[in-house]
Amino acid sequence: MSLSATGKAPTYGALLLRGLLAGLIAGLLAGVFAYTVGEPKVDAAIAIEEANAHAAGAAADGHHDEELVGRDGQKGGLFLATGLYGAAMGGLLATAYTVLRRRLRTTSDTRAALGLAGAALLGIVLVPYLKYPPNPPAVGNPDTINQRTISYLAIVVIGLVAVWAGVIAARTQPAEWRQALAAAAGFLIVVAVGYLLLPAIDEVPDTFPATLLWNFRIASLGTQAVMWSALGLGFAALATRPVREQAAREAVTV
Repeated sequence: MSLSATGKAPTYGALLLRGLLAGLIAGLLAGVFAYTVGEPKVDAAIAIEEANAHAAGAAADGHHDEELVGRDGQKGGLFLATGLYGAAMGGLLATAYTVLRRRLRTTSDTRAALGLAGAALLGIVLVPYLKYPPNPPAVGNPDTINQRTISYLAIVVIGLVAVWAGVIAARTQPAEWRQALAAAAGFLIVVAVGYLLLPAIDEVPDTFPATLLWNFRIASLGTQAVMWSALGLGFAALATRPVREQAAREAVTV
């Protein structure tokens, strides 16, 4: 765990507060990205959904269900949602840092914090994204929402297990190049098995514009990348403290 200028390691409570703060800032930055890049794609998808509903005669009798929250309210709530999500992820990152710091094979607290954030981005975001990429409004069958939710949660767990398997596999090898190969092999084996076991879900209609779908998914991935990058950098800056010398670190560490 990092040491402050007084030679004392910050408590878990202090690290948790720093993680929450870093996560809140990262979530708001992600909200700005999502509002700027992603919301226009959502508006376009909603326009397609409404056009399809009218074409199908859903509003033929002049009746239209009012939205509980309008688009303006949804866009404003976007920042609340990303801020809360970022704070929650910051708390989890701070907890993981507290529990795992002494087990990480690096003397750099900054590298440890960034490594944990990168591992979370890989396991929580990238692995699920490749199996079940996000879809905009007008895509998805309401009858399969439970199956899709369970499958998504399962792939998140598998992603985290895959990262853990990669770390364990790397530690079985002495040479660095063998560690890299072992880590990649362990990670990919777990991911491949998970992808094969979980069902494939593709509910995108053939008439939905491919370009809009692609742009929406890229914007969604970009939002997560901004959030986790900012969280990793912010937490590393807030949680770590410079140490005078390595010898001083060893002298005050029990």
